[in-house]
Amino acid sequence: MNDYLKDLNDRQKEAVEHIEGPSLIIAGAGSGKTSVLTTRIAYLIDHGIDPFNILALTFTNKAAAEMRSRIEMMVGKDARNLWMGTFHSMFARILRIECDRIGYTKDFTIYDTDDSKNVIKSIVNEEQMDIKVYKPSYIYSKISLLKNNFITAGKYLADDSYISEDIEMGKPRFGDIYLKYTQRCFKNSAMDFDDLLLKTHELLENNPDILNKYQQKFKFVLIDEFQDTNILQYLIVKYLAAAHRNLSVVGDDSQSIYSFRGANIKNILEFEKDYSDLKIFKLEQNYRSTKTIVSASDEVIKNNKYRLEKKLWTANDEGNKIKLIKANSESDESDKIAQCILKEKRENGYKYEDFVVLYRTNAQSRAFEEAFTKNNIPYRIVGSISFYQRKEIKDILAYFKFVINPLDEEALKRIVNYPARGIGDNTMQKLIVWAREFNMTVWDVMCKIGEFDLGSRHIIAINDFAMMIKSFIIMATEKNAYETAHHIAKTTGILSILYEDRTIEGLSRYDNVKNLLSAIGEFVNSDRDDKSIGTFLQGVSLLTDADTSDTSGDKVTLMTVHSAKGLEFPVVCIVGLEENLFPSGMSIDTREEVEEERRLFYVALTRARIKIYVSYAVSRYKWGSINGCEPSRFLEEIDPKFIDYSYIQPFKQPVEERTTLKQTLNIIPKKSKISYQPASDFRPDEDLLNLQTGMEVEHNRFGIGKVLQVEGTRDNMKATIFFKEIGQKLILIKYAKMRIIN
Repeated sequence: MNDYLKDLNDRQKEAVEHIEGPSLIIAGAGSGKTSVLTTRIAYLIDHGIDPFNILALTFTNKAAAEMRSRIEMMVGKDARNLWMGTFHSMFARILRIECDRIGYTKDFTIYDTDDSKNVIKSIVNEEQMDIKVYKPSYIYSKISLLKNNFITAGKYLADDSYISEDIEMGKPRFGDIYLKYTQRCFKNSAMDFDDLLLKTHELLENNPDILNKYQQKFKFVLIDEFQDTNILQYLIVKYLAAAHRNLSVVGDDSQSIYSFRGANIKNILEFEKDYSDLKIFKLEQNYRSTKTIVSASDEVIKNNKYRLEKKLWTANDEGNKIKLIKANSESDESDKIAQCILKEKRENGYKYEDFVVLYRTNAQSRAFEEAFTKNNIPYRIVGSISFYQRKEIKDILAYFKFVINPLDEEALKRIVNYPARGIGDNTMQKLIVWAREFNMTVWDVMCKIGEFDLGSRHIIAINDFAMMIKSFIIMATEKNAYETAHHIAKTTGILSILYEDRTIEGLSRYDNVKNLLSAIGEFVNSDRDDKSIGTFLQGVSLLTDADTSDTSGDKVTLMTVHSAKGLEFPVVCIVGLEENLFPSGMSIDTREEVEEERRLFYVALTRARIKIYVSYAVSRYKWGSINGCEPSRFLEEIDPKFIDYSYIQPFKQPVEERTTLKQTLNIIPKKSKISYQPASDFRPDEDLLNLQTGMEVEHNRFGIGKVLQVEGTRDNMKATIFFKEIGQKLILIKYAKMRIIN
């Protein structure tokens, strides 16, 4: 029964065999986290726990599928009965069962980012606001952050401080947009990704009987990557686990890198405060990397103040030192990395797929694309437009969405005149106005178009469209997903239009739609019970970036460090290690921001199994001019004994004493001969130590601000400042680039 336990080390086995009560499994990088989590679930099933009573939450569908497959190998097909998947997919499943309690239809649409931005754009235009002031991308991001911090539109509008802040920022109607966006989504019977969390919390909080139902159902709750959870996710999980208190979370605080998405590192750092009887297991043996990589990364992360204590170690070989590359510019950097890849491949037998280039921002990929093309190195970029975000795919998916949910106004707008059928923007605007005036949906207006004052040509076009959609709706209830999808693609004329476009782009779009239909065919041929187009669509709506990335072929991977989390490669190249790039100049004003950047570097280092290259440039082209660059502070934090300096001769390898990178190389540019421009006119100085409440300051990035509060002294001195442009920020004075102006 328990053969699968024999490959676990003692600490892993203890974590698996602890059944009752809350537990925290602190899983260092490469310590076998997935093995422990999957084995723990298999162990529960083997000890009589019904899989239907186990809820296991992950952050990607890919991770859930991999774990389910492993568990099935251990305990058999019974594992298929687990409630296992991403937070969003599991909560969407609950919401579809209980949707009547919160006023939604069972077939509610799940909006992706583009859908949400389009709704916001429509609201801004309808309300005759300035689209340049109320940019949909900004509005959407702020709404998302508010929802993840459990601040609804009602709460927002009821708080005068939020309204005052919006006025200060020149966006006094943000709260109105937030409310109208919420109302519009509800009217369309649509939820965005954040609503899947918010509405689940609302459902459980306002319906004690439903809360009790799921508390009794989920006797064991397990969470993967717990450090990435936000406030709302944790609140929901605490609700669900409250009755039995069998909550087991797995994570690594040192890999918490998603605060910009709302992730709250306090969830894992302060977990023990919520569960006084918590059992803690530390997985500290690294199975992935060499001793050099493990020790170097551990040296770096020890510089963080806010962390759970652990000491990673490995029984693997000592391995190669980290190779440091100094480049003259970004093009020189990318060319040197290309040459290193070619040399490693030639001399050590690596494949291209063994290499990954990690950078802080997507914009850095350009230089590497050019260098790799010049050197005939095949590559893939992770983070470029995904398959399901391509226009032709979104067009046909919009037909599926509307057929399943005719209340979805955004889907209707996308399909109503594609392919062209004489229902233009002006006609559509009239339909929207009538819908608002008579409190109807636009679809209802279209179905009763003969009752409205519209030209006969337009009435015929709308009637024909409505009849076609009604036939699709009937077919969707009677046929499987593939038959329905193929019929829609053919009947609408989309397939023929794309086929007739014989340009390279047109052929590519046609192939993409064929690939979509093939994917739907695979879905229908699987062993699932529900093969409807609605079920297929729900799966697509809940895909994450990690689920749609291309990993096929012998190619070097280019990606941001954020995208690399959870992956591993034999050889990792971490590039652009310069101040204001990595760490980002946008994230060095508080200790919390700097520590997250350091965790990001730690994640980059720990992706490597065998070798690491790190590089920096002494100059970089930015905003039309060449700027001098300083090596990243994180390079200083690696003990020089772990670094190979042979790529930056004539500098000598440091010897016994612990010297910093700057002392060893003496490479900080003073005044570059290539029109060096300092990153900022502001420098931290003694004047800032005299900062007092009420003073006005000018920050190099945030602009003019007023000091609200000052605490601490010298290196630990912090100030709460309200900036006119971005609102309130907590600034660590030690790293601040600002000056007192009044």
